[in-house]
Amino acid sequence: MNRPIDPSLLHSSEAFAHYLKNTAFRVDERAEAGAHTQGQRVGISRPHESAHLHVAGEAAYIDDLPELDGTLHCALGLSPVANGRLNALRLDAIRAMPGVVAVLTGEDIPGVNDCGSIIHDDPILCSGEIRYLGQPLFAVIAESREAARLAAAQAKAAADITAEPPVLTPQQAHELGQYVLPPMHLARSTNEGGARRAMDEAPHRLKSSFYVGGQEQFYLEGQISYAIPKEDGAVHLYCSTQHPSEMQHLVAHALGVASHAVHVECRRMGGGFGGKESQSALFACVASVAATRLRRPVKLRLDRDDDFMITGRRHCFWYEYEVGYDDEGRILGAEISMVSRAGHSADLSGPVMTRALCHFDNTYWLPDVSMHGYSGKTNTQSNTAFRGFGGPQGAIAIENIMETVARELGRDALDVRRVNFYGKTERNVTPYSQVVTDNVIHELVAELETCSDYRARRDAIAEFNAASPVLKRGLSLTPLKFGISFNVKHFNQAGALVHVYNDGSILVNHGGTEMGQGLNTKVAQVVAHELGVGFGRVRVTATDTTKVANTSATAASTGADLNGKAAQDAARQIRERLAACAAERHGGRAEDVRFANDQVHINGKVLDFKAVVGEAYIERVQLWSDGFYATPGLSWNKDTMQGR
Repeated sequence: MNRPIDPSLLHSSEAFAHYLKNTAFRVDERAEAGAHTQGQRVGISRPHESAHLHVAGEAAYIDDLPELDGTLHCALGLSPVANGRLNALRLDAIRAMPGVVAVLTGEDIPGVNDCGSIIHDDPILCSGEIRYLGQPLFAVIAESREAARLAAAQAKAAADITAEPPVLTPQQAHELGQYVLPPMHLARSTNEGGARRAMDEAPHRLKSSFYVGGQEQFYLEGQISYAIPKEDGAVHLYCSTQHPSEMQHLVAHALGVASHAVHVECRRMGGGFGGKESQSALFACVASVAATRLRRPVKLRLDRDDDFMITGRRHCFWYEYEVGYDDEGRILGAEISMVSRAGHSADLSGPVMTRALCHFDNTYWLPDVSMHGYSGKTNTQSNTAFRGFGGPQGAIAIENIMETVARELGRDALDVRRVNFYGKTERNVTPYSQVVTDNVIHELVAELETCSDYRARRDAIAEFNAASPVLKRGLSLTPLKFGISFNVKHFNQAGALVHVYNDGSILVNHGGTEMGQGLNTKVAQVVAHELGVGFGRVRVTATDTTKVANTSATAASTGADLNGKAAQDAARQIRERLAACAAERHGGRAEDVRFANDQVHINGKVLDFKAVVGEAYIERVQLWSDGFYATPGLSWNKDTMQGR
């Protein structure tokens, strides 16, 4: 920051927004460029590109968009039981309530009554089988949100239901052999008997079980969709979603139209964390079906309590394990069963379990290991993506084991962890056959151990605990690996569009979604860096399925990597065209043209970037380009559970 913030600015949001946009955190562009060829724009801390809008309350989320005349509001009538059969719906009284325009059921969906992201097992509105408490039975569309909610609250009186006992826990589902997907198994053996023999022959054995609970995403902006009917059966959908292309496809299926008839747009979300990757679909579909059926705009914004009732969260896991180990705590054999509470449908439970199995090894060489994953089908909301996406559930299991082994041996847990680390050139292959390269775990942990005063602090804690019969303290230094890619190969791709206007300004559109993590800021930095211009020249627009098609979800920690590289590819093509044009007009070679600090250096001349763009336009040079990126070197075989 150039200077301290004047406290008086904090009393005015507009003043502070202006300060943040124009002064705070500004990096001197000349110092920024330094000796870099194109002027450094990446790797620099910047304010979020919408920060000045956030602090002024001017950043528009979907509920902030002006409502068109005739906009209707939707609310959902929810099941009062967790399991059973919907025999009938008595909706006449609800249809007659003040302000109610229509009440829709699953039979009113013109296309497919399903919003399952991978497997088609997730009805939009109940089709007879009640699967969980809070399942949407019908949708009320009314002149006001209050009228819609009041009518939807009559669901219990309107529904004729035969209730059945629910299955609620992963343990119950596992005992019944009730799963949303076939069980998964991943094993590695260095002897004929595999993990069983290794454990039987180990000097020490440990057998136990434990449970890890789920977690609500609690995004500040709840689920919301605003659907506007267009001509010829098309729809324009504003949706708070991490996956606009999936919303496009699922809405198209629900409407019984082609994908090109569905336009999905998302400028920003008030948080997502995985909760808006697949589960925004139900609300997108209901709003779109209602809007196209009634030929009026329809907004569906959930209350927080309804959001909690309908949407899933992080999968809770139940673990049963057995390990064999030596006197130093080195794991010789391990077997583990992981049972997740998937909920009533598959959703993303399969990929979550896959990642959990692939992260059980964490940073450790497990010579003989047998892992089993079960996605338990329960009468609960369908659990879904959540930050980490199975990685934490897998890693916490082996870390629990490491801590327990250390206690059994009376050793410090860090010493037990260290003897199990992956090696540099041997003991460096994961159970799913990926070679661990660029292994820095040994050096990193050694540095952290020293700089954190780990040993001294452990000694101090032991001394405190010895003298404190009730209150106890603890300290752990725990490593973590995490795979930065989707474990479905074709999701690891992205596209982008970059437009350079003849005034030198630049517009970028890419397939990622902004949910507060600063993705648009990063992509704009990449484009500015590639073209050698100031950050202020670049603007990123709303994610839009009519601009970049077939996008992947913004998830799996890939958003900046995939979309940044796609935008870089587009900007590079434009820069090369500009360089070729400049060389042709001013002499010299195109490969010697340098773009830096909003200037173009060519054949001893220094020209303004804007001037070079203007010359290129006169010469009919294409000043926009699409870009594409696919992460190289990835593979995955879901049947053999092997890959990279």
